[in-house]
Amino acid sequence: MHADLYRPEIEAWNDEQTDSSRRVELSLIGVQAMEQRMMSAFLAGLPSADLIEAERRNAARAFAGPLESVGFLDLTPYVERDGIMNRVNAASFKPWTKDGRIFGLPHDVHPMMLAYRADIVEAAGIDVSKIETWDDFVRVMRPLLFKENGERRTDRYLLNIWETQIDLIEAMLLQGGGGVIDASGVPVIDNEANARVISQIALWTSGAEPIAAEVSFWDATGHQLMRDGFVIATFAPDWMCNYWRKEVPQLSGTMKLMPLPAWDKGGRRTSVWGGTMLGIPRTAKDPEKLWQIAKHLYLSRDLAHKLYERGDIVTPVSEFWQDDIYDKPDPFFMGQPKGRMYINLAPQVPDRFSSPFGAIALARTQSAVSQLCKVARDTKATNIDQLMPKAREFLAAAQEDAMRHVNRNVFFADSQKAAEVTP
Repeated sequence: MHADLYRPEIEAWNDEQTDSSRRVELSLIGVQAMEQRMMSAFLAGLPSADLIEAERRNAARAFAGPLESVGFLDLTPYVERDGIMNRVNAASFKPWTKDGRIFGLPHDVHPMMLAYRADIVEAAGIDVSKIETWDDFVRVMRPLLFKENGERRTDRYLLNIWETQIDLIEAMLLQGGGGVIDASGVPVIDNEANARVISQIALWTSGAEPIAAEVSFWDATGHQLMRDGFVIATFAPDWMCNYWRKEVPQLSGTMKLMPLPAWDKGGRRTSVWGGTMLGIPRTAKDPEKLWQIAKHLYLSRDLAHKLYERGDIVTPVSEFWQDDIYDKPDPFFMGQPKGRMYINLAPQVPDRFSSPFGAIALARTQSAVSQLCKVARDTKATNIDQLMPKAREFLAAAQEDAMRHVNRNVFFADSQKAAEVTP
C-alpha cells in the first residue's frame, strides 16, 4: 500500500525536476531481503538505497553500537532546523531515536483501540460506556460467556489474546506502564508493571475461568472465528481496520471501536502496535536533496489524507489532526467517526524504544508468559495475586538471560561500565 501511495507523488516530483540527478526511482522488495541488504551496506560502509523505509523491528538492527556506527544519517539537525518536532507527535519519533539523536522520519502513530462485536453486545443490553478499566471490561462483558441456563459457553470468549502473540503482549506491557527496552536500548524486563500485566494475561488465558482465546489475525480460520463471534473483542491499531476491511468484509456493520480499558482508573486508554520510518543512509551523497524528498512524502497534507482514505492510518503530523477527513462516519464501524477516535488517543500513545536487543527481550518475555500460563493452568488460578510471585521469578530469569546478550556486545557493555563510574 505504501508504494502505491508514493508512486503518483514520485512521478509528480520527477516531472518537476529539471536536474535529472534529483529524480527518484522507487523499488519495492521483501522485508527480509531489505533488511539483509540494508545491514550489509551499513556494516561494510557501502552505498545503499538513498532513502530506506523500514519497519520498527528491521530499523532496530541498525542501532547497535555507538552513534557513529549507526548506518542511518543523524536527522536531528534537519528536524530542528525545519521545526519538525513541533509538527509531529512526539512519541512517533521515539522508536527512531538513539541517545537523543533522531535517525528516522516517522510514518505513523498507530494508536490502538478495542474492536468489539457491537451487534452481539448491544443485543444483550450491555452498555460499554460503563467500561473504564480491564476489570470493568471483564465484569460488564462476562454475561456473554453464559447460556440462558447459566451453562458456560464453549464457543465464545471475551478477548482475543494468547500466550505466544508477542505483539499484543508487548502492547499490553506498554499500556500498563512497562515494556522490555529502556531509552538506552537495554532490556528492562523484570519490573513490577510487567509482572502485573503478564499475570493478568495468564489469568485471562489459562486460569480457572479463561475469558480469552486465540483467534489468528492472518488466516481464513481466524477470519471465520471472528465472523462467528468466537471472540467478542479484539485489539485494533488503526492499520488493522484496513486489513479487516479488505480481508474480512463480512464484519462490516457488526463492529464498533472503543478506547482500550485502562489498567487503573484514570490510566492510559490506548497502546501501540507497529511503526515505520523513512531514513537516509549515512553514505548518501546529497542528504539535503533526500531530506526534501522525505519531507514531501511524509509531511504533506495530501498524502496524509490519502494514507487515511486508503489505509485507515492516521498521520503523525499533528497540525493535520483537525482536518475534517477524520470526522467522516465509517460504515464498517457502524457509522463511528473512527479517525477522530484514533486521533483523540494519539497523544496517549506510550513511548517505545528500538534496540538490537529488542527481539531477544521480547522472546525471553514471551517465554516467561508461557511459563506463567502453565502455572495458571496447573494451579487453576483465580486471581493475579496467586501468580505475581512466579511472574517476578520468571521475568527476573528472562532479564538475566537477556543481559547476557547485552554483556557480550562490547559497545553496550562498555557504555554500561562508563555509566556506572560516572559521578
